Amino acid sequence: MTQLPGLLDTDAIRKDFPLLDRIVHGDKKIVYLDSAATSQKPRQVLDALNEYYERHNANVHRGVYTVAEEATALYEGARDKVAAFINAPSRDEVIFTKNASESLNLVANMLTWADEPYRVDRDTEIVITEMEHHSNIVPWQLLSQRTGAKLKWFGLTDDGRLDLSNIEEIITEKTKIVSFTLVSNLLGTVNPVETIIRRAQQVGALVCIDASQAAPHMVLDVQALQADFVAFTGHKMVGPTGIGVLWGRQELLEDLPPFLGGGEMIETVSMHSSTYAPAPHKFEAGTPPIAQAVGLGAAVDYLSAIGMENIARHEHAITEYAVKRLLEVPDLRIIGPATAEDRGAALSFTLGDIHPHDVGQVLDEEGIAVRVGHHCARPVCLRYGIPATTRASFYLYSTPGEVDALVDGLEHVRNFFG
Repeated sequence: MTQLPGLLDTDAIRKDFPLLDRIVHGDKKIVYLDSAATSQKPRQVLDALNEYYERHNANVHRGVYTVAEEATALYEGARDKVAAFINAPSRDEVIFTKNASESLNLVANMLTWADEPYRVDRDTEIVITEMEHHSNIVPWQLLSQRTGAKLKWFGLTDDGRLDLSNIEEIITEKTKIVSFTLVSNLLGTVNPVETIIRRAQQVGALVCIDASQAAPHMVLDVQALQADFVAFTGHKMVGPTGIGVLWGRQELLEDLPPFLGGGEMIETVSMHSSTYAPAPHKFEAGTPPIAQAVGLGAAVDYLSAIGMENIARHEHAITEYAVKRLLEVPDLRIIGPATAEDRGAALSFTLGDIHPHDVGQVLDEEGIAVRVGHHCARPVCLRYGIPATTRASFYLYSTPGEVDALVDGLEHVRNFFG
């Protein structure tokens, strides 16, 4: 068995994840390498969900009976856990959404209806990057179309980094919002946050960070980031689907208008007008994802017990090993940084002229689960002149043996297609 410095005790960790014991295609133990799409869930999270539904299921904030008060305490307790996990100055800066996409759309829509100095209009500019997930492209395209604002973006270098050589031309006095990913879901690139935020602050622009591929894998400290908004999702960080988070600076959340209207987000309602509850409830209309928030709270507990620094160290070791092994495969081209420096645990590649979908299908027959396609980042594929990629992504339960299985599987693919 390959030994690498910095690895977690994966034998112990993997016992918490039931799906990792699955046998597929008759006799193949699953090798799950698709955590960038969604992570597996430990028993602790599954148990928390079951416990909520079996013992505490009620609507929140509305009932004075015992079970309703328990449900409210669990829901708001999850907010406390998330606030501590990201080092938020206030729990009231943590908004629960259904996913990161909704969080990013929430920001874009707030800026549509905002008063000065936050309003985006035809005389202003929006800045994104070419490496974004579609969830951080389409909302800004829609905002641009609705308001007439100009949409601009940073391009990519040949080795999968952001090209910031023209940063003063891209982020100008007209820029209202700069929104970019902390870690690319396709390239794996970890972006230079400080450089971008420093320039945005010079011109008075707001900054929104998509941390969907960062929150599960590294320490996420919103105060240290110095952004204005940070979005991430629960299902990539061993939590359930259907729960996302938007963190925003308190003064912004107080000033910006709500996106959705309905129950819970109001203070008073008459037939003529309404006033709104303070943040975060101003942005959580209707019955929220209660059970999912409870599950996310359990996920935060699980990750915190292991330690995000330890998880990051483990993943760096696995990624470094995976880069080395993949570069040994003939005709394989890594799309993105070809070293483990400043990169996350998602590795996308092409294999000669074999279509990624064929690669993924043959790997599946060996029990190896990878992602194929453009990974909701089609502009990246266009930039590098490829139709799609195969992506292997690692997490706290990934092992060097699974990397070896992937490399052996790719050799089988090459032999299969001759």
